[in-house]
Amino acid sequence: MRCFRFLPRILPRMLPRMPWRRIAWILLSGTWLFGLTTVRAEVSQQALQGLGSDEFEARVAAIEQLVAGADPRVAVILKALVDGELLTGPGGVIWLTEDGKLVDAASGAPVAKPAVEPEAIMANNALRQQAESALASLRLFSPDPQIRLTAVRELLGQVESSMLPMLDRALAAERDPVVLPILRMVQAFAAASAPEAERRLEAVRTLASSELPAVRTLLARIAAEGGDEDRRVRGAAAAALAQVEARLSRGEWLGRIFAGLSLGSILMLAAIGLAITYGLLGVINMAHGEMIMIGAYATWGVQTAFRAWAPQAFDWYPLVALPIAFLAAASVGALLERAIIRHLYGRPLETLLATWGISLALIQTVRTLVGPQNVEIQNPSWLSGALTVAGAALPWNRIFIIGFSLAVLLMIALLLSQTRLGLFVRGVTQNRAMASAIGVPTDRVDLMAFGLGSGVAGLAGVALSQIGNVGPDLGQSFIIDSFMVVVLGGVGQLAGTVVAGFGLGLASKFLEPSVGAVIAKIAILVGIIAFIQKRPQGLFALRGRALES
Repeated sequence: MRCFRFLPRILPRMLPRMPWRRIAWILLSGTWLFGLTTVRAEVSQQALQGLGSDEFEARVAAIEQLVAGADPRVAVILKALVDGELLTGPGGVIWLTEDGKLVDAASGAPVAKPAVEPEAIMANNALRQQAESALASLRLFSPDPQIRLTAVRELLGQVESSMLPMLDRALAAERDPVVLPILRMVQAFAAASAPEAERRLEAVRTLASSELPAVRTLLARIAAEGGDEDRRVRGAAAAALAQVEARLSRGEWLGRIFAGLSLGSILMLAAIGLAITYGLLGVINMAHGEMIMIGAYATWGVQTAFRAWAPQAFDWYPLVALPIAFLAAASVGALLERAIIRHLYGRPLETLLATWGISLALIQTVRTLVGPQNVEIQNPSWLSGALTVAGAALPWNRIFIIGFSLAVLLMIALLLSQTRLGLFVRGVTQNRAMASAIGVPTDRVDLMAFGLGSGVAGLAGVALSQIGNVGPDLGQSFIIDSFMVVVLGGVGQLAGTVVAGFGLGLASKFLEPSVGAVIAKIAILVGIIAFIQKRPQGLFALRGRALES
């Protein structure tokens, strides 16, 4: 206010030099600004008193007035309303508590404690939702683009036409290329219920390019409602609805295909090791699922170590977990082969019972050492989030698993086709007696092949730990599916394992939406049984295999 002391000295010198029109414009502008400030303060007081009303509609209107007024204390007031710290006193005065002190809600000035104890303004869930939406809208003007991005995502599909002036201001000031398209879509959601037909028509045309499922409901409502004056809006909404439904349908099909490929890659990864051991040794290894479980718990142990000793490098723990999980599962598998399984070759029923007992023993060992509850495994930042393609959200962790499964398949194929061990494995698989006669160490090949198959199962455990719960019973969910993949694809055939794994995954995801998960599994099992009746060797028969008595 000290600046006004100099006006008597300055104005006499300025007025003779200024034309009368400029003087009039300055006076009118000052009057208009003073009046606007007065109205804004008056509206703010009315809105504050409206928050203490007994009627829900009056409270909602008060929140809208506060947001439209752009008062800098609106965020504080709404936060206090959500937290139950907004108080009302005698005469409708609104107070709130800050740092344990009572302050005036409008100005933030401290006030003395009144004689009458102020009452807290109670807010139900609907009012809290309105206040939280208003808070999100206020965050649209934050200097931090990440805060603005979070705010527009919270507002998407939850905005009202009363927020349009504020959204227009935010859109005019927005420059971030990530926030801008989402904010434009939020504005279109709000403008779809605007009173002006031209504004609604523009909003409908903007919503036509959206890939959000909520847009379909909104456009369907607009296309079905309205009077004769809204025929243009209804026609544009019907055309936009057809575009959105076609795009969402393509996205739904893409999502099913991706889900099927993701499930197929998991089944293939879990069955690769079983295909090696079952094809080479003829062992029905019911403990194969527990090798997957060991790999998952090895991943949990590596994560725990990183969290305790190297938190700054936490994002890289899956890469360290891969070799550790492989070695852990391979070591357990090799130990079991030397101690038990090698004595049961040629006796499949006894092998089945023995490996089933081993699986129960491994499950109980983990329950004793770690506990029966599931353990928490956190995804690294580079495996979090999703890639949106044609309206379908493709999670990065599942994309990684598909690529990882194909990489493991390629390494196993190179190992079997380009190395001496692979040559021995193929020879023993096709004719064990002949391979032994020409000097192949079949006993050592059995050990290394069983350890390799178990190690690959451990790698499957690392992948599964990134998409689901890790517990002692993890392997039980995949052992039957793994055997189905191996039998359908052809015993000892990697190509058959790939085709059967991806085929079963796609079949499951396309059947489940129409018949349910349980019926889909039953239908797939019946189909496999019928197929094996016609073709016992599976999709790909192993050529040159000797029939051993």
